[in-house]
This record gives sequence, structure tokens and C-alpha cells, in this order.
Amino acid sequence: MKEFEIKDEVSFNMALAQIRSYLLGMNCPEVAIAKILTTTSELARNILKYADHGKVCIEKKSKAFKEGIEVITSDRGPGIKDIDKALSDNYSSGGTLGMGLPGVKRMMDEFKIESNLGEGTVVKAILWL
Repeated sequence: MKEFEIKDEVSFNMALAQIRSYLLGMNCPEVAIAKILTTTSELARNILKYADHGKVCIEKKSKAFKEGIEVITSDRGPGIKDIDKALSDNYSSGGTLGMGLPGVKRMMDEFKIESNLGEGTVVKAILWL
């Protein structure tokens, strides 16, 4: 597992660059790399916007005869008040287009989000290769 702290633009950009190198080293297909980097970017951007800092973890997964990459983000921010609303297209509590979380959910094969008000949010997403 690779773990990256996200606390500012520098750590955000460094994490994406290191994740890309990690995925290239695993010989991931370019389409998978693009999806994982987009997912990581969206989720890490949410950390910076809503929680100030948090973590991104990338891990290779195996299930039956499948190999995949799991992206986990976690923070101790304010939490998400209404997850269903946050996962709907065009909804944003922060003045954005509201496409990040719903887009990540569509792009990845598995997606789970847990959030508690005042405690933070954890998002887990898997792309099967």
C-alpha cells in the first residue's frame, strides 16, 4: 500500500505524480491509469476544499481471478450532511459543478462512502483491471 498525506497543492501534485509512477511500474493500462488519477484527483481535491488535510492510499487488490487498484481517501473534516444528495449530479455544497463524487462513482467498479458529521469522510473505490 502507498499512502500520501494531502495538506496543500504541493502535496496534492506530488501524490498524483507518485501514484502515476507507481501505476506505470505495475504495468497498468493507460485507460486504468487515467481513471485512477482522475478519481484520486477528485477525491484529494475534496479533501483540500472541505477538510483542509487528509490521506490518500493506493493499494493493489485481488479478488477471485481479478486484479485491481483500490483508492481510499480519508479526512477528519466536517463530514457530509446528505450523502445521497452529494452523490447526485449537479449538487454541490461548495459552489462547484457537482460532478466529482457522482463521476467517481460512475468511473470506478466499486464505490463506498462513509461520513459522519464532525468526524470526517472515508471514500473507497476499486477499479478492476
